[in-house]
Amino acid sequence: MTKNLFIAVCLLLLPAISANAQKREYAMVVHGGAGNLSATENDPVRAPLLYAAMDSALLIGENILAGGGEAEKAVMAVICYLENNPLFNAGKGATVTAEGAFELDAALMLGKDLSAGAVAGVKSVKNPILAAYAVMTQSPHVMLSGTGADHFAAEQGLETVDNAYFATPRTLEWIEQLKRESGKNGTVGCVALDKHGDLAAGTSTGGMLRKRWGRIGDAPVIGAGTYADNQSCAVSCTGHGEYFIRHAVAFNLCARYKYLHESVAQAAEHIIHHELNADEGNGGLIALDKDGNIAMPFNSVGMIRASLYKEKTAPASVRQVGIGKALK
Repeated sequence: MTKNLFIAVCLLLLPAISANAQKREYAMVVHGGAGNLSATENDPVRAPLLYAAMDSALLIGENILAGGGEAEKAVMAVICYLENNPLFNAGKGATVTAEGAFELDAALMLGKDLSAGAVAGVKSVKNPILAAYAVMTQSPHVMLSGTGADHFAAEQGLETVDNAYFATPRTLEWIEQLKRESGKNGTVGCVALDKHGDLAAGTSTGGMLRKRWGRIGDAPVIGAGTYADNQSCAVSCTGHGEYFIRHAVAFNLCARYKYLHESVAQAAEHIIHHELNADEGNGGLIALDKDGNIAMPFNSVGMIRASLYKEKTAPASVRQVGIGKALK
């Protein structure tokens, strides 16, 4: 290779080298549900509790990611924390079915090999996200449901509880509030990119208020409410599940990124604001691409979300928490 040709090749490679140097060391996004959050955002008691909870979720995840931990471990730790927090419609604090019981769904997917696990309609697993992980790692299946999923979780040694555990003193008050705030949806989710370049996505929910007939939403459906692929993005959705299933929202976003070469923000915005709408498909999503770029659009009145990322050249991470439309 001549000297001039060598210089020309190096100049052509400079943009790629610069882009690689700007990739984020790690990143994470968390959501706590979407809907009509105008009252919650201005509640002097509840809003600070939600801000504190989301900030705690970021700290839990960052402690794992900053130490070189795997994305799936960060996702599970964050979602376990949210499942144990009665502020959210997942785990303890879940909403009730028409029969007055609690049925929970969760899913986990790893971008490095597309492995996935999910549970739907479980009634006695304290942390459904751990049951989803057990399905992924300890069974040949992707999704288990109902009594069978509860039995499987117990066989795996996961902590089980009486169904009444999921109720809280706020449950009845929350149900009455939900009746007034018809646009409110509840789910929690987390997506993460670790230092190894691996993506993971997880989602957990107590489901739709007064759901009947064993209804299952998008949260545990791989490709609808949860998806991760190291070649594209990690996605977790929250909202009116039937529409997110019909539009295969989580996979759809990854496909637009991979095949249409849209940015994660462009793909997410198109799906939430053009394929879905606030009347049919109310909700939002969080997403990370393989470089750590973040998207968290919603078409509802608001969404509870938080994010952090660490640039390779920066001494500290950047963190944001928001309720409704405001971020701080």
